[in-house]
Amino acid sequence: MFLLRRQTQNQQENGSSYQDAKVAELRAAIVNLSGRRLKYCTDACLRRYLEARNWNVDKAKKMLEETLKWRSTYKPEEIRWAEVAHEGETGKVSRANFHDRLGRPVLIMRPGMQNTASPENNIRHLVYLLENAVLNLSEGQEQMSWLIDFTGFSLGTNIPIKTARDIIHILQNHYPERLAIAFLYNPPRIFQAFWKAIKYFLDPKTAQKVKFVYPNNKDSVELMKSLFDIDNLPSEFGGKATLKYDHEEFSQLMVEDDVKTAKLWGPDDEKPFTTKTGHSGAEVAPEPVPVETVVS
Repeated sequence: MFLLRRQTQNQQENGSSYQDAKVAELRAAIVNLSGRRLKYCTDACLRRYLEARNWNVDKAKKMLEETLKWRSTYKPEEIRWAEVAHEGETGKVSRANFHDRLGRPVLIMRPGMQNTASPENNIRHLVYLLENAVLNLSEGQEQMSWLIDFTGFSLGTNIPIKTARDIIHILQNHYPERLAIAFLYNPPRIFQAFWKAIKYFLDPKTAQKVKFVYPNNKDSVELMKSLFDIDNLPSEFGGKATLKYDHEEFSQLMVEDDVKTAKLWGPDDEKPFTTKTGHSGAEVAPEPVPVETVVS
């Protein structure tokens, strides 16, 4: 028993040492890090990119460089609530006032509350809230949970496939290992065709994080209860709380967080990010191709 315990401990230590070495190797491989880019590339950040690429330094480096290019042009840290507030008037995406049982922030999505038709603005609104959820991560926490409520969902409120593809591309390639789990609560049958279409763009490991929950399916309900306190969980997700979105109240919270964001990132006095090959610029979602293994 003692020998087995020692072997397990050594395996854990070797694993940790191996990962630390990979983080150091990736950091040495990334050039032109200063200002916001340096602040973004924490050890925890590098670990997420390495894990997303199965600890392959070259692949993680390529992925991280693409993110740095994207961030240098899209500038997600500079989006302010005033720019996207109109997208959030119905509460179609918002950060919950509770966490899951592991202390992770929760984004609540209600596609049935879709209120605008601009793909670009919808994506910008979601990116803002992703950044906001990251801003509000507890120390040592790297991931968030999603709760998706399908009340009022119809083909008329559904976002286009292309917009969904672009969102998946941004999430998987620029926010790797940020999504812990996504619960789709009681989706209607008409959603199934949409899911089959967008699942094509999801990496299998990411798809495994998407859980369908139906009130009459005991196992799925129990999985949800294992991660959420039923007293905090809104009734729309089978809980006892009330889901009430107050746009004015939420806006005030976001404005306060905008101050924290500006203080965290500071002024942008850097040139656009370039790799050793000299490439720079915004990255766009590629045409549909078989996805490479990635963990979001």
